[in-house]
Order: sequence, then C-alpha cells, then structure tokens
Amino acid sequence: MPPTRRLDIVLDSVRRLQRMGATGNLVNLLQKQYPADLAQVFNELQDRERHATFALLLERNSRLAAETLAELGPEVSAELLADRPAEEIARLLQELPSDDAAAIIDNLPEELSRAVIELIKPKPGGGVGELLEYPEQTAGRIMNPNVFALSEDLTAGEAITTLQQSREVEMVFYLYVVDARRHLVGVVSLRRLLLVAPVTPLKRIMTTDMIAVRDDVDQEEVARQVASYNLLAVPVVDAENKLVGVITVDDVIDVIKDEATEDVFRLAGVSIEDGVLTPPGESLKRRLPWLGVNLFTAFAAAVVVSKFQGTIEQVTALAILMPIVAGMGGNAATQTLTVTVRGISLGELSFTNARKTLLKEGLVGLGNGIALGLVAGLVAWLWQGSWMLGVILGLAMIINMFVAAIAGTLIPLGLRALKVDPALASSVFITTLTDVFGFLAFLGLATVFLGRLI
Repeated sequence: MPPTRRLDIVLDSVRRLQRMGATGNLVNLLQKQYPADLAQVFNELQDRERHATFALLLERNSRLAAETLAELGPEVSAELLADRPAEEIARLLQELPSDDAAAIIDNLPEELSRAVIELIKPKPGGGVGELLEYPEQTAGRIMNPNVFALSEDLTAGEAITTLQQSREVEMVFYLYVVDARRHLVGVVSLRRLLLVAPVTPLKRIMTTDMIAVRDDVDQEEVARQVASYNLLAVPVVDAENKLVGVITVDDVIDVIKDEATEDVFRLAGVSIEDGVLTPPGESLKRRLPWLGVNLFTAFAAAVVVSKFQGTIEQVTALAILMPIVAGMGGNAATQTLTVTVRGISLGELSFTNARKTLLKEGLVGLGNGIALGLVAGLVAWLWQGSWMLGVILGLAMIINMFVAAIAGTLIPLGLRALKVDPALASSVFITTLTDVFGFLAFLGLATVFLGRLI
C-alpha cells in the first residue's frame, strides 16, 4: 500500500475513533505509527482534534509524544504545548535532543519560555539554556551539544571500547579527536578505526585537514558547506577552536527547507511566520506594509502613463495593449530574480562572477524579447489592423524584457552589497522598474510615431 494511502487511512481512523470516544483503540493505533507519520497525521487534524489527540498520546506514551513533537517542527509543537504547565513541558522536552528542545522553547510564549528554561536541567556537555544563548539562525543555535569526542592519547582499541560504553550519543558519523583542553585536533572515520590494529594511536590515523564551522556562523553557510563537501555531520567549534557541538545532516535538511521557504515568502513580500492557520489579524498586520509600499510604487507607473494621456486619447488601442508590455516584463524579471537570488543564497553568484551572469541574463532577456515581441507584434497587427502598432509593441517588449533581465540581476546584487536581504526587497523595485520602463517604452515609441498610427 502506498505510504500516502496508508496515512489517509490512519487519519480517518483517528478521527472516527476520537468521535466514538474509543480512547483505548486510538492509543493502540497511535503507538503503532512512526513519529514522522504521526506528525503528518497531526498536521492534517483540526486544532481541536490535534490538541485532544496529543493530550491522549502524552498521557499514555510521553516518549512517543516527545518524538512526535520533534518531527512536527517547533512552531506547531510550541502551539500544542502553550496551554500546559511549565513543569510538564520541561519534563517532556528533556527527552528530546537539546537542539530540538531549544527550537521548541524559542517558539513558546515569552513568559512560559523563561519558566521552562529555569526548570530544565542542563545536560552533560551543554543544554537547552546554553543553545538559546546563541543568536537565532546560527550554527550554535541548531547544533547538538552532546557530541562524542575522543582524547588524542587513546589507542584504536581504547576508542572502540569507549564508543561501546557510551550511552548518550544517538548518532556517530565521525569520531572527533580533541586534546586535553578539548581543542578539536582531528577526525577519524568508523571504518578507519575498525581496520587498524587496536594498539594504533589515534594520532597516527586521524585526519587533521577537516571541515569545521564556528558557532557564530550563519546556519545557511553551514548548510552550504555540508552540501558542497557531501558531509553527514560537521563539528562546531568556538572562537578558541574548542569542540562545542555537532550539526548532523538531518538538521541541515531542516535548515535548507526553512531557508528555501523563507526566500519564497520574502520574494512575495510575506513574513515567514505567516501561515495558512495564522489568525486573520496577524496576517493582515504582516502583509499590509509591503502592499502599501507596492501601492506607492504603483503610482510611479501611473505618473508615467499620465504623461502620455494625449497619445492614448488619440490611439485608444494603446490602452488595450499597454498591460501586455508591463506584464511580460514583470514575468521575465521574476524569472531572472528567482535564479539570481537562488544563486546568491547557494554561493554560486558573487561579485567576482557577476559580469558573466549579467551578460548571460541580458542575452536571455534580449532573446526572449525578440521572440515574444515578434509574436505579440504580429497578433497586434492582425487584431488592430495597424502594422506600425505591432512594430511599436514588439520593440517595447524587447526593451522592457532586456531591462527586466538586467534589473533582475543587478538589484539583488546591489541590495546584497548594502547588507539588505535580496529576497526581501528586490520584488518591490523590480515591479516598479518593469512597469515604468514598459509604459515609457511603449507610450514613448507611440508618441514618436503617432503620425503613422492615426
């Protein structure tokens, strides 16, 4: 049975058993599911159903409830816990890895969050409170402080024995080697460790040329390094090169997903906190400012049109065709903008190769303008019966789509140089430019050749 179909059946069963009040059967059903599958089921339930089901699961199987919270994500998990006592939340979150617990606490109401932090006992090698001291979206905030490390003075046999006796470590992809002061000095793979003689010192088999990140590095840079070097985990060090934690590939996948979502939202002028379940008032407050900015910039295009009011009055067909130029320019700019912002976020586009990218996008914009301008001009000629009107429309589209490609490349790079997030502000400027240049090119050419249009 396909996984999606199976989850649909589980979801229907959960709803039916809940309506019937068959709590025993419902608990048995929930306990047979993986935490990741339960998270999907919970996301499909209505608020009231989700809270009731989670409360039942928490009462009967707190460990599974905690694991489900880790899979649900911090925002939904915090919403489920917001009405529970701080003592219960603290007890529950101590069953989770510190990085997952810290993310959930960070999304709780402020007063409740402080109370939970005070109650949580720090874990060996770091705890939730320590993680929350790091700035948001940094390596320190998303790392797991319970990192397995070996002394450089151990032999391979002693290292294997230490690993076998460990109870705190959930996943060991690499074995990190530290000196007496916990400075990171090397890394050993499990395969390498098992293939050498037990008496071999770690110093002889460890790799000293390794990838590590500082605890204050942006989480997006961490994701970029893990993807670039095909790592399963990356160690985190402080300013003194002391090992303070590890970031595993599952955390990086979450970062990539969150960053991609954030960029998509920002390109549309929407806050990352705005979701389908956000109250209308909150969504209104978050979306209205950017729409207000768009309204202001829209008047700039309107001013351009007003300067050619006389031309439009003499050739009314211009008013019919005018939106085509601006609309196609806006679509072309969005394509270029999306590619450019993605290139910047992935580190593929920088100021060193900006000229090459600008040339490429300019050629693409010019090619699109010529191809679509010919089609649009031919349609306008056949529709309105004026070959000159078709020529003007085609030329305006070529100009505007070339401008859109150039602007879609230069504006994000310029905003990045000014330390402004390109994804956040680019769309506003792009929309204004394509509208202004589109109307200016189309109506300006129409004014120049007005004698041939009348």
